[in-house]
Parts: sequence; structure tokens; C-alpha cells
Amino acid sequence: MATTLTPVDSREVIRCDRCLLVQFRTTNNLCRRCHLSLDEEEPEIVITEPLPLMMPIHGNGRGHLNLASSIRSLRLRNGLSQRQLALRMSVPRTYVSKIENEKATPTLSSLERLARALEVTVPDLLTGGERNRQEEVRELVEDQFVAEILPFVAQLNGMQMSSILAQLRDLAVRPRRSA
Repeated sequence: MATTLTPVDSREVIRCDRCLLVQFRTTNNLCRRCHLSLDEEEPEIVITEPLPLMMPIHGNGRGHLNLASSIRSLRLRNGLSQRQLALRMSVPRTYVSKIENEKATPTLSSLERLARALEVTVPDLLTGGERNRQEEVRELVEDQFVAEILPFVAQLNGMQMSSILAQLRDLAVRPRRSA
């Protein structure tokens, strides 16, 4: 999307939001430097009928899946900004904002892209991922190795726990290769 600065001689002066080049609007509507569209295309917004799975909110009888808060909480849990999530989905940031603020209802394909970008399934996206997290904790505790070390973890002080968690994060980010 380009930012309009001022009209000059009936030609529109705009700035490309990607490469920041200030230029006259071209007839093909492409930036002269980065050759990308100067107008950001919004995905089609589809207004749908309420789904039968709706649950009332605050007793006002309004049906709602609470999708907006689920998406926001999953995005924040993954440490993503709206812009980062939009880049993963290949949509404008404003579209993510509209979904989170209940100004737009995502299509099924957008829900699939949202779920993929947030690394969850569509059902987890609709429920906020809470069920999935509980299952992960249960499976983790059932693991034989984790069950054996669990009594020792409870005896660690805060500094020891922080050190171990930092090492685990380091391993998760940069896994060591076996020789």
C-alpha cells in the first residue's frame, strides 16, 4: 500500500510503503524501484451466517465462537506481531487486525492459513489451542524419562531452573548434530 503525499499537477504523488520511494503514481500502478503494486490488495471479506457451534457471550444471547480472542492469544503465545502473522499468511497486516477486532470474518481458506501460520490445527484455532496444550502436558508427564526426573525438578531452586530452561531453549533453537 502506498501513502499519498500531495497531488501535484493533477498527478498523484505517492510513497511506496515497501521501498519508501516517493514517486508519481504510474499507469500500471507498480513502484518504479521494487516493481510491486502500490495498492495493497485486501483479501475478500466474507460475512457468514452464525455457525451452529456458537456459544453465548456474557448472557446477551449473541452467538460467537470467540475466534478473535483465540487468534490473538495464539499469536501472542507464539510471540508474533500482527505484521509477522500477516507475512506468514501472505495477507496484509490490516486483515489480521480486522479479524482480531471482529471487523472481518475469515474464509475457510483464511482459517487454514491462520492455523498453518500459528502452527495449530483449525479446531485448535477455533478453541484457542487450550485443549491441545493440556494434551501436550499430559503426554509429556506420561513420558518415562520425564516421569523419572519430575521428582528432582521440584527440588531445584529458581536459579537452577532458569539455567536448565535456558539450556533447553538453546537446544531447541540450535539443535546439536550427532557425529
